Amino acid sequence: MKDNFLNNKSKRLPYWLKTSLPKGKNYYQLKKLVDRYGLNTVCESASCPNIGSCWSSGTLTLMILGSTCSRACRFCDVPTGHMEQPRETEPVEVAEMLSMLGLNYVVITSVDRDDLSDGGAGIWAETIHRVKELCSGMKVEALIPDFKGEFSLVNKVCQSKPDVIAHNLETVESLQSVIRPQCRYSWSLETLRIASENNIITKSNLMLGFGEKKKEVVETMRHLVEANCQILSIGQYLRPSKKHLEVVEYVHPDKFLEYKVIGESLGIKHVEAGPLVRSSYQADQQSKKVMKHFQCS
Repeated sequence: MKDNFLNNKSKRLPYWLKTSLPKGKNYYQLKKLVDRYGLNTVCESASCPNIGSCWSSGTLTLMILGSTCSRACRFCDVPTGHMEQPRETEPVEVAEMLSMLGLNYVVITSVDRDDLSDGGAGIWAETIHRVKELCSGMKVEALIPDFKGEFSLVNKVCQSKPDVIAHNLETVESLQSVIRPQCRYSWSLETLRIASENNIITKSNLMLGFGEKKKEVVETMRHLVEANCQILSIGQYLRPSKKHLEVVEYVHPDKFLEYKVIGESLGIKHVEAGPLVRSSYQADQQSKKVMKHFQCS
């Protein structure tokens, strides 16, 4: 499998992965505010193809705890290197800046901070608390690290009561050591399980195109159901640079629709699947589809 990543020749993007440039009044207005307040968004840093549609609907993904990660996943464009100490004032600063934007929904994520004794859980909890305090009408989705599956750390973030806890499994179990060498499949599932036990909507993400088999994707969805994951997004892996893993396969849109049907038949409440789907793609709409059912259960 590793040879496939190293020797596979570059593939031209198929027609279904081509996108138009972001535009629209709401998009430009939000971009102006993001630039003014110096927010670090994954939407821009990861060159997300859905930035136009998400920003136009009033949602964005904000990154806390710095811009350098303690892990080196082979699909990710976030740099790994010198880790700076977190700013104790960041939670208040983030909340104040978000209160200026008038958003309906925000996704907050972070780099992994294995260099910190609590993995950054304290800053995470304080940030969510402050945002909830200052932005009462805003829904908060926390796209968190795995905290190595440590109950007390995941639970600490959950106690700050975000509306959704997301953690991305990213790929099937057999490819974890290749794609996410410093992560563990079990840590990710445990993180989702702990969040679910806190009566919070849980969400995960899978990327396709690494060479995974259909039966492995289905098995992974079963594992997510067992961890009580309610929302799953599935999208196509796109290589950020020549230093990252090559794409083994560009998965046809029909296959994504098939996985959506399978996932929901297995018990996942909502599966958002498509070549350009990302973990935070139309996050507000995904959560709305589940919140009504979640509140009635």
